[in-house]
Amino acid sequence: MAINRSLMTGKKILLIQTSFIGDIILLSSAIENIHRHLAPESIDILINQNSESLYRYHPLLRKIHSWNKKQHKYKNLIQLIGQVRKEKYDVVLNFHRYFSTGLLTAMSKVKLKAGFSDNPFSFMYDKKVPFTFHENLHEVDRNHLLLKMVFPDLQSAELSRRPVLYPSTGDRARVSIYQQNDYLCICPSSVWFTKQLPQDRWIDLIHMLGFKGSIYLLGGPDDHRLCEDIKLNFDDKVVNLAGELTLLQSAALMQKAVINYVNDSAPLHLASAMNAPVCAFFCSTVTDFGFYPLADFSKVLQIEGSLYCRPCGKHGYAYCPESHFRCAYEISLAKAVEAFYEAQQYRNEQSD
Repeated sequence: MAINRSLMTGKKILLIQTSFIGDIILLSSAIENIHRHLAPESIDILINQNSESLYRYHPLLRKIHSWNKKQHKYKNLIQLIGQVRKEKYDVVLNFHRYFSTGLLTAMSKVKLKAGFSDNPFSFMYDKKVPFTFHENLHEVDRNHLLLKMVFPDLQSAELSRRPVLYPSTGDRARVSIYQQNDYLCICPSSVWFTKQLPQDRWIDLIHMLGFKGSIYLLGGPDDHRLCEDIKLNFDDKVVNLAGELTLLQSAALMQKAVINYVNDSAPLHLASAMNAPVCAFFCSTVTDFGFYPLADFSKVLQIEGSLYCRPCGKHGYAYCPESHFRCAYEISLAKAVEAFYEAQQYRNEQSD
């Protein structure tokens, strides 16, 4: 059954993504494109509880279904299935590829169920597409393949790739005190050790930059210790804000930075969603996985040439499996400094 714009007008759509924060940020591109091209009655999402704050003020969403996966995971999943059934959605798009949300989708009693074919429950979907890795194929491009398969009218549409988040007026007011002069942001942490530039390299980078303005270290509460250890090597111009700001407040702060230095982790996608200038370090992972930055000014820094053990995995490890961590230590910090000056020039050109 082909679904076109006229058929989708007035319909209720549910989008599901319960993976990592970065994946949930990238879901926003699908929200924007569905709203722009299909004009449904409502768009709802089902995401992790720890990511709910990202969409709290999103103007295009009617409802957020939040899943607490840390406590009573499967009891909460059963409750979510009941909530989804009561909503009587016309379409559910599952962008998550794993058992739990596949089960939820299969049991949702939704008229049209769609997702990626490698989900264990995809045999119960009405429509599905393969999940594939190709050079330069971004995660949002994979999501768009699913959109175009379900909604044929989108096949000829020019879909926006960039994710979009909406910090509130209060979020922007919270960080305005830090935005009085030029500043840059550094997000030094990642969930996985092999995806983050080592602490001593961040310290070296700050020294090499010789930046006269403020440098804000961003992250969650679990990142406070790392950021504090970096900060102790500098004077008060380096400020540890890890655990002090929400995700949307961090995004609002990153938006006006001269440049944001990040790993292949969630802050990279915050920068993309705010179209904030970004320089991303890719250590054990590679851009072919599809999670490179999408901001207008974007730089990716990684080891030059090939390395026999890279990539060592899609997500990374708690330590380097080869015990040398060359993929991080052989990245050129001089190029990271060059990226700073290029970002300054880009900023000046934009303000002319």
